[in-house]
Amino acid sequence: MLFVLGAVMAGAAELPYGGWVQLPILSLIWWVITANRSTIIKKNFSLGLSFGLGYFVVALWWIYISLHDVGGINPIFSSLAVFLLAAGMAIFFSFACLPLYLQKHTHLTGLILAGTWVIIEYLRSVFLTGFPWMGFAEAQVNGPFSSIAPFFGGLACTFLVVWISWEITQLKKNISISGAYIIATIAVTQLASIWSFTNPIGEPLSVRLIQGNFEQSLKFNPKAIENQFVFYTDAIKKQPADLIITPETAYPWPQNNLPLGLIQSLRDFADSSSSNILLGIIGEVVNSNGIQYSNRALGLSPQTSLYQYDKSHLVPFGEFIPPGFHWFVNAFHVPMSDFARGRSDQPPFSIERVQQKSINAAITICYEDVFGGELASRIRTSSQPVNLLVNMTNLAWFGDSQAPEQQLRLSQLRSLETGLPALRATNTGITAVLGHDGKVLAMLPKFTQGILNSKIQAYTGLTPYVIWGNAPILGLSCLLLILGILRQKRI
Repeated sequence: MLFVLGAVMAGAAELPYGGWVQLPILSLIWWVITANRSTIIKKNFSLGLSFGLGYFVVALWWIYISLHDVGGINPIFSSLAVFLLAAGMAIFFSFACLPLYLQKHTHLTGLILAGTWVIIEYLRSVFLTGFPWMGFAEAQVNGPFSSIAPFFGGLACTFLVVWISWEITQLKKNISISGAYIIATIAVTQLASIWSFTNPIGEPLSVRLIQGNFEQSLKFNPKAIENQFVFYTDAIKKQPADLIITPETAYPWPQNNLPLGLIQSLRDFADSSSSNILLGIIGEVVNSNGIQYSNRALGLSPQTSLYQYDKSHLVPFGEFIPPGFHWFVNAFHVPMSDFARGRSDQPPFSIERVQQKSINAAITICYEDVFGGELASRIRTSSQPVNLLVNMTNLAWFGDSQAPEQQLRLSQLRSLETGLPALRATNTGITAVLGHDGKVLAMLPKFTQGILNSKIQAYTGLTPYVIWGNAPILGLSCLLLILGILRQKRI
């Protein structure tokens, strides 16, 4: 039953009001686990594992498409890979559920459970470079607790989801106290939305986001790549804009091997039209290992030198091969790369405009949008104020799955946390313009080739989350965990 409930929980995240729908489902999960609890924890560890397994098998099924449909790997092995990754993530959920095995359940149990869940989710985001995909916070962009994100981040949203869902299970025992907690918490978080920590700066930018919709299977087809080059180059030069963005690896060749004169012709267009351009290309980095490729955003601005941002947080197996696993790649002929890692302190991209102050954009490439703490740290320590977020991604690897919607919600959460608008340029979707409150202002349909012309207002300022990061919510969670341990010892 818990496996099914976990699967339903993951599916609910895709609904228009998924953050609200998940609360009663999670409450039912807590009820089932506590109904089967035992004083011997190891007998019940499998309950949290079953819930997590159902949740992540559904949430991460797009990995099967990447391995089988695009990578050409055997369907059995592809399914097994999804199952094993889901099982690995489910282990984190199992540990997070441990407070449910306390001998006595009170209102404090819910707070301890929420604190433990936050700590485990944080560990999931850093263990082996981290994989915090599909945390409970993502669905809260369509839920009751999104307004807390600018204050304490996505982990605070997770804390409230777990705590309030626990209080729902306690309504039968004490409807007045639990009901008061639920109503007051939702009311306070809704009122928190009246505070704004960032403010508009300058005139709105004209932006053009290009969605090529090129199949990933054509990546190694020379003729298809030539057509891709022509499409993006023509789309860029079609008309000027303050900022023109292509998706990640829109030009999927190393920078020095691009067609002769391509970069120069785009620089000439930038100069003559006063346009700023961000290109997704394959960079080349010289380091101690010789020449390595990088996942790069190349910036062209009027009358200025080239800007480059090399992706810093790489995807294990997708963009770098962990030590000791090269045999895996060689044995299964997986089409993967081993990219150079960019520095974590790279400066933002300056968008130059005629007779106006430049606007600075913090760039993330695909998977980097998952890590809110890292983005907040980059903004906090940046030598230049950041006014806009830009995410360049290519989700063609994952076909017609829920992955584009999942990453869109992550981008919305990042805008909420930072109080900054965001631009998403993707290959197959979802290309979108987001407001500083995470709301979708404009978007292109998935799996269509098109150009999104829009306006976006840049913002200035820092939210409390950018200033403090995850320290406050982690500190509170650690105190609650210690309290739970001491409480258990006294029983």
